Amino acid sequence: MENKYDSICAQAEGFAKTSGWYVPLFSNVSALLFEELRDINWAGFYVMKEGELLVGPFQGKVACIRIPVGKGVCGSAVERDETIRVDDVHEFPGHIACDSNSRSEIVCPIHHNGSIIGVLDIDSPIPARFSDDDQKGIEKLIEVLEKYLDGIDNR
Repeated sequence: MENKYDSICAQAEGFAKTSGWYVPLFSNVSALLFEELRDINWAGFYVMKEGELLVGPFQGKVACIRIPVGKGVCGSAVERDETIRVDDVHEFPGHIACDSNSRSEIVCPIHHNGSIIGVLDIDSPIPARFSDDDQKGIEKLIEVLEKYLDGIDNR
């Protein structure tokens, strides 16, 4: 049986091959995640701009526009350069609450040419929503996206 992330990655690869720019790619991937993953209330991207994270394409409630590196789960994922999975965001020091219904979160950095260019952020109203399998699937999705960033106009 096919893993849901195998299907998500295949569809994302199709978007990446035809998008030509990161905005439609990230827009379609955030919509795909929002549609395919159960029990989530936010899925989207923050992109690095002038040394901080700036909200990019997403699905969900209104989001924080800017996040400094090192702040909240997203900024901490950039600072540590690693995926961060939080079972209860209320216990994460410095959590930034854009949607008060969010209880758990996973954030994965995106790299291009050796630098972090953004993060994929997914929130859920369910505590401990994200498993090891979710983390592996999301990291695989990021690898797919990173593979195509050279051919995409990132301006």
